[in-house]
Amino acid sequence: MENKQKQKKVVKHKKFKWIIAFEFLILFLLIGAVLLYQMKGNDQGLKEDNKAGQENQDIEEKDKELEKLTTQEREALKEQERLQKEAKEREDLIIQADKLTLSYDYDGAIELIQSYQGSEGGYEIYPILVSAIERYKKEKESLVLYGGSYTSVTQINHIFFHSLIADNSKAFDSDYDSVGYNMYMTTVTEFKNMMQKMYEDGYVLVSMYDVAEQVTLEDGTTKFVPGKIYLPEGKKPFVLSQDDVNYYDYMDGDGFASRIVLDENGKPTCEMILEDGSRVTGPFDIVPILDAFVEEHPDFSYKGAKGTLAITGYEGALGYRTDDPTSPTYEEDKEMVRKVAEALKANGWDFASHSWGHKNMQAASMTLFKNDTDRWMEEVGSLLGPTDIYIFPFGIDIETTIGEYSSEKYHYLKEKGFNYFCGVFKDPWMHIKDNYVRMTRRPLDGQAMLEFPERLADLFDVPSIIDPERPAKNW
Repeated sequence: MENKQKQKKVVKHKKFKWIIAFEFLILFLLIGAVLLYQMKGNDQGLKEDNKAGQENQDIEEKDKELEKLTTQEREALKEQERLQKEAKEREDLIIQADKLTLSYDYDGAIELIQSYQGSEGGYEIYPILVSAIERYKKEKESLVLYGGSYTSVTQINHIFFHSLIADNSKAFDSDYDSVGYNMYMTTVTEFKNMMQKMYEDGYVLVSMYDVAEQVTLEDGTTKFVPGKIYLPEGKKPFVLSQDDVNYYDYMDGDGFASRIVLDENGKPTCEMILEDGSRVTGPFDIVPILDAFVEEHPDFSYKGAKGTLAITGYEGALGYRTDDPTSPTYEEDKEMVRKVAEALKANGWDFASHSWGHKNMQAASMTLFKNDTDRWMEEVGSLLGPTDIYIFPFGIDIETTIGEYSSEKYHYLKEKGFNYFCGVFKDPWMHIKDNYVRMTRRPLDGQAMLEFPERLADLFDVPSIIDPERPAKNW
C-alpha cells in the first residue's frame, strides 16, 4: 500500500514537471513570437544600424592598422590610395568621352581628355589618355562629309510637325475640328514609326546651326557658310522642327498634351488633362518621345542635336498662358516657362519665333509686322532667351523672290537679330547668303500622307508608317 502511494506521488511529480516544462515552452514561444514581430518591424532600422556599426568597426580596425605602420609606410599607403583615385578619375573621363563619340562629337571627346590635369602633369604623360585620343582621331578620320549621302547642305531635308495626337479617339471623333486634325496633325504612333524608319535608314538629327554657321573673317566682318557635318559613310543628316508648341485652348479635350513640364529629375516631359480633370505626365508629344529615342539611340543625333520649337505668343508659350497679366498665376507661369526653356536648351533643343499672332506676314502691313515682332520679343523672347531663327506662319515667306532678300520686313527682322528664315516646300531648298540663311521645310502631316504620299517616298513607304486609326481623306 505504501509502495503504491509512493508510485502515485512519483507519477504526479513527473506530470507536474511536464506541465511546468510545457508552460515554459509556450511562454518561450510567445516571447519568441513577440521578439520576431518586433525584429521584423525594425528590420530596416537594424540593418542600417548594423551597416553603420560595421562601417564604424571597419574604420576603427583601419585606424588600428594604420597605428601599427611607420610614418614612411603611412605615406606610401596614402600615395597608393591617391594614385588609385586618380587612375579611376582617368577611367571615368574616358567613359565620359566615349559617350560623346557615340553622337559623333570626336572634337568634344578629344578636348575633354586634353583638359585633364593630374598631379604629375597634363594628359600627355598618361598613356591611357594618349591612347584614347589616338583612337578618337583614327575614328574621326573615317568620317565623311555629310555621310557621303549629299554633296551640299542644300540637299539636307528639314521636316516639321505640329503637336502630336496622343489620343486618336478624341481627335478623330468627327466633331468640327477633326478634319483639321486629320489634315495638319501627326499621331504619336506615326511619329514613332517615322523616327524608327529614318533611324534604320541612316538619318541623323542635326541642328540648323550645324547646317549653316556664321564665321568671322580676318577683317572682322561676318558671313554665313555651309556647315561641315562629318558622319560615318551612308549616314544622312536632317533637321527637325515643330510648329505652335503652345497647346492652344481649342485643343483642350481633343487628345493632345496640355503643356511641357519638368519631371522629378528636371527633364522636360508633357502633361495631359484627363476627362475627370486629373493631370498625368508622359510622352504625349515630340519632346519627350524624341528625347527618349535619342537616349536609347545616341547615334541618331549629331552632337546631341534634337530640333527647333517654333513658338507664337497670343496664347502664351509652351502651354503656359503668359499672355494674360490678369491671371493669378501670371508670374508663376512666366517663371515656369523660363525654367522649362532652360531645360529644353540644355537637352539639345532650339527655339524659333513663329510670330506673335500667327498671321500671314507677307500680306501684313509694315505697322502690323513691326508690332507683332516687338510683342513676340517682349512677351515670348524674353522668357525663352535669345534666338535668331524665324519660322514663317503658314510657311508663307515674307518675300516671293528667290534672289536676295531686300524688303523692309527683312531688314527689320535683321535689326531684331534674326538670321535664319524658314518657309515650307515639298522638296529641300536652301540659300546661304552672307547675311542670312533661308531654308524650306517639308510637312509630315495627314495631308502629306493621305493626299501626296509620293512626296514622302524618299523618306519612307507611307502605308508602313501611317496610323491604322487615322481616318481616310475627308476634306
